Amino acid sequence: MKILIVGAMGTLGTAVRHELEQSHEIITAGRKGADVTVDMSVPDSIIAMYDAVGKVDAVICTAGQAYFGPLEELTPERNEIAVLGKLKGQINLVLLGLDHVNDQGSFTLTTGIIMDSPIVGGISSAMAGGAIKAFVQSAAIEMPRGIRINNVSPNVLEESMDTYGPYFPGFEPIPARRAALAFRKSVEGAQTGQTYTVY
Repeated sequence: MKILIVGAMGTLGTAVRHELEQSHEIITAGRKGADVTVDMSVPDSIIAMYDAVGKVDAVICTAGQAYFGPLEELTPERNEIAVLGKLKGQINLVLLGLDHVNDQGSFTLTTGIIMDSPIVGGISSAMAGGAIKAFVQSAAIEMPRGIRINNVSPNVLEESMDTYGPYFPGFEPIPARRAALAFRKSVEGAQTGQTYTVY
């Protein structure tokens, strides 16, 4: 398959790329260092990415920014980071990418454990993750041409504990390679409308 991975240069994206590149043709997309440059918060940038890439069999997104901080410091402007990046960015990858995915292809988006198990400071990211989960479940029954859509909800990653560890007290982190298996399951499997939890 020809697979487009948005966010392929990040920690999770790198693990997904390594998991899939042995069996598939991978095209990487991201803000820098990738085959194609894209800013998910800008629809025109997403359109330009698809125009540059052409038809693909699967689109994976492991990107999506969000503000982390306490509720009392969560301003509308800070919340907009997750709305534009993690939420609208991923949804727009689907809406603008339908015509670029081949029949029987797939989209796989990324949510996260905090939509199910809240943490202090994670409100904005959890909000976006929960909305993506609902979008996937609802969109699955209307996807054209046999295209499937799922999302992967990973726990905090072992490789990210230096950055995010303080936000996740008592959580048992998982290796990124384990989360990557769920993306493979989504791409190579037959299910749709699913949330693959890797907790």
